[in-house]
Amino acid sequence: MCTYLTERVAMAARAKGTPEWLKVTDASVYFDHPADLPAEHSLNIDLLAPAEGPSARVAVELDAAAALGLARAVLEMLASAPEGLLPNEVASAARAHLAGAAR
Repeated sequence: MCTYLTERVAMAARAKGTPEWLKVTDASVYFDHPADLPAEHSLNIDLLAPAEGPSARVAVELDAAAALGLARAVLEMLASAPEGLLPNEVASAARAHLAGAAR
């Protein structure tokens, strides 16, 4: 079943595309049928550089366990970053998400 639910995120990032790095300004995250991953459904992440045209993107298809592992790893890295390297609200939000997930 397709949910058609998509989260859009504005961001300032860089992603390695083909053949060069892209200035990523948007991301789409959605759960749907994958284009290439041999699975019925996947969590899909598209990192987009719309100013560079429709093909300027990096796409990732993750099975559910991989998506959860990636989410946890990102939160753990943000929560454990040395003091002063991140805005306090980012590190605090990551720690809060991890604490809530542990319950």
